[in-house]
Amino acid sequence: MGEQPIFSTRAHVFQIDPNTKKNWVPTSKHAVTVSYFYDSTRNVYRIISLDGSKAIINSTITPNMTFTKTSQKFGQWADSRANTVYGLGFSSEHHLSKFAEKFQEFKEAARLAKEKSQEKVELTSTPSQESAGGDLQSPLTPESINGTDEERTPDVTQNSEPRAEPAQNALPFSHRYSFTSTIMTNSAISKHWEAELATLKGNNAKLTAALLESTANVKQWKQQLAAYQEEAERLHKRVTELECVSSQANAVHTHKTELNQTIQELEETLKEKEEEIERLKQEIDNARELQEQRDSLTQKLQEVEIRNKDLEGQLSDLEQRLEKSQNEQEAFRNNLKTLLEILDGKIFELTELRDNLAKLLECS
Repeated sequence: MGEQPIFSTRAHVFQIDPNTKKNWVPTSKHAVTVSYFYDSTRNVYRIISLDGSKAIINSTITPNMTFTKTSQKFGQWADSRANTVYGLGFSSEHHLSKFAEKFQEFKEAARLAKEKSQEKVELTSTPSQESAGGDLQSPLTPESINGTDEERTPDVTQNSEPRAEPAQNALPFSHRYSFTSTIMTNSAISKHWEAELATLKGNNAKLTAALLESTANVKQWKQQLAAYQEEAERLHKRVTELECVSSQANAVHTHKTELNQTIQELEETLKEKEEEIERLKQEIDNARELQEQRDSLTQKLQEVEIRNKDLEGQLSDLEQRLEKSQNEQEAFRNNLKTLLEILDGKIFELTELRDNLAKLLECS
């Protein structure tokens, strides 16, 4: 095949919801490879991304496309041929900037390639224009009639693709998507911090209960330790008394061995309790650290909420501007329909000319 990858990066892929035209829908569960491809046979550049065997991005770069950075790590572009808007979330601002630079570079390359192709078309079509009469005396390019080749679809062909909107009409939607995606990102962050805060509160409650229980156990262990110490002293005295009685020397020796074993067991138990006390102290320190983290998360959550309110205000202002823009676009569409009625005949002729040129190119 004549298609080769010329630049690759990794990003999370999103598409605009086709129903609401507001929300972003993730098309990949994790970061996937997004690559620029160059088709040497067709002299076009494409952006392609695969999730397994499924193509989640297949977008041909045209000169009228615009890649917009909506945040430090998120960018988007509209594809009129696919009738959608793609969004990419990168791991760093550097990766986003690099992708945007490549987009601009290949967009310029696509423009130059298209201009060369148009020059060839004009040179090839000159004899036909001279023999066709007055209707084709001045060469007409596809851009002078109806935008670019990628956006131009004749109305007379039933199986052709739907007509794409002008690039100017997509700009307000792009800005709206950018602010909406920023709000969605902040909302996801807010929910994440709320979940973290709830988890920390649960852990703090458990640690507090364990701390209270441990404190009660420590007091009980201290009382038991004091009782064990008193018992050990009493046993030591008893051993001394028994040693003084020579008639019961064997019994005293056996009893002393048992007492020594008991004392040793008590000392081991005491050591274990001391280790348990140290462990509980460490848990208390961890609980204090978790409390500090909870306070920090609470402060961050408040900051995110304030930022969300500001973004909601900006979104409301943009919606008003969008409504005004839509009214202007509606008037533009009405004028455009009138113009299209006049140009239908020319478009049909250009369509036939394009088909003939395509056949000539295939033959050559």
